[in-house]
Amino acid sequence: MKFNLALCQIKGSFDKEISRNRAEAAVKEAAAKAQVVSLPEMWNCPYVSKYFREYSEPEGGETFQFLSRLAKENDILLIGGSIPEIEDDKVYNTSYIFDRQGNLIGKHRKAHLFDVDIKGGIRFMESETLSPGNSATVIDTEYGQMGVAICFDVRFPDLFRKMTDLGAKFVVLPAAFSKKTGEDHWEFSLRSRALDNQIYLAAASPARDPESPYICYGYSRIIDPWGRVLATAGTDEAIVYGEIDLDYVEDVRNQLPILKNRRPELYK
Repeated sequence: MKFNLALCQIKGSFDKEISRNRAEAAVKEAAAKAQVVSLPEMWNCPYVSKYFREYSEPEGGETFQFLSRLAKENDILLIGGSIPEIEDDKVYNTSYIFDRQGNLIGKHRKAHLFDVDIKGGIRFMESETLSPGNSATVIDTEYGQMGVAICFDVRFPDLFRKMTDLGAKFVVLPAAFSKKTGEDHWEFSLRSRALDNQIYLAAASPARDPESPYICYGYSRIIDPWGRVLATAGTDEAIVYGEIDLDYVEDVRNQLPILKNRRPELYK
């Protein structure tokens, strides 16, 4: 099976209406060429912990309905990036996934929270506001088993191996790496997870905005199962397109049988 996937690298905003307008324009453009489209992490609010609760919405809220409409009107499978979700007074970093009819078919709550204090760099403590999700997310779609993770989740190989074990052949990762960590680790992390698991990995970043309180790295990328970069953006707003060939996943796994030659009994 082959299909086209698009990543919408857009800027965030303090104004949800502006953010929605940017998202709608990008998704509409992407849908002219792609059947599967993703928005980036926290696209509808400033990427700063103190704002997450203020901008949070329950499942079924205004942004949820907006994303559902976008999927249906554009006849696409839509990974809605991520937004702050509130439930029982807890706030989660959540990605909603909708089918071509606008139905919710799955969601992922960011499992690993970004708590870092880099000497001479950034201090960012998501756990001061957010609660973690508790699952690896693999969704049965018309395009096969799709994994979804969010940003810092990519640092944890065990989560990606779990998604692979659950049948995922491609994983979509809305992510907002910082400029500093992105320069050092973004490409290495993406290519490593794709190569280790022989999967496609599509990572959707916000565009870089010098006026934002948090400077994202950008460089949304699609990596193939051989670990090669299929397509990439720069730092500005852009749409990244790539062809996903699930038969090629099996070809790579047969040529280089990493998964078949695993010895889990040694790793416990």
